[in-house]
Amino acid sequence: MATFSSLPPLLPKVDAILILDSEGNRLAGKYYGNFLTNTDPNLSSSTPSEEFKSAISVEDLRSSFERQLQSKISGIAARPDAAEVVTVNGKNAVFCGGSAGDGAAGGSTGGDVRVVHVGPSSESELLLAYLCEGMYDALSQLMGGQTDRNMVLDNLELVFLLIDEHCDGGIILEVDGGKLSGNVLLRDEDQGMAENEPTENGAQNMPAAGGMGMGMRGGGGADISVMQAFRAAREQVLSGFTNNEGM
Repeated sequence: MATFSSLPPLLPKVDAILILDSEGNRLAGKYYGNFLTNTDPNLSSSTPSEEFKSAISVEDLRSSFERQLQSKISGIAARPDAAEVVTVNGKNAVFCGGSAGDGAAGGSTGGDVRVVHVGPSSESELLLAYLCEGMYDALSQLMGGQTDRNMVLDNLELVFLLIDEHCDGGIILEVDGGKLSGNVLLRDEDQGMAENEPTENGAQNMPAAGGMGMGMRGGGGADISVMQAFRAAREQVLSGFTNNEGM
């Protein structure tokens, strides 16, 4: 009879979470543990891909893996509630998003990005699909339904906050899309308040100019940051929730 010490952990784990554009370029993402590092025990001479074996640096390993992943998922559009599964170098890769016409000329500027969860072959594909669908739902809510490349690049801070709220060290923390997006917005609000707190000399902590690299133009002609626009939208949403609860 198996003892408790020999039972598998109950918390689901993943090896990587990636946000890819329609051409397979990594817009954001994180690798966990020793997956695709030079200490990865799975990187042996038996690895079938010659390109994968010849890679040297960690970034080379990851770029090679992502190219192979893109070759498997290119042209496949996975619905937000029906993730697709492919196998890449012995790993299960589950993804949501994408468009059937990606990879064509100019494809990287439109169409849905893909949220990809990579896990070991022993992990349940249904579980990985559930995790991926939850994160894609949260991403869609944060991006206002516009899960395209430009929107993600304009709001990378929110995307990385989403990954951290969803997963820590490969261990999944939260799956519900609504809770994830809410946690991200609250965390971003806390950071925004910290940035605007007065310092010892009376000055305010302001973000560095061009920190996000992009901005939006308000109705009065002044430039406002993407984060400021999202905070304003968040305040409207939260006030709407408060009014609905009071009814």
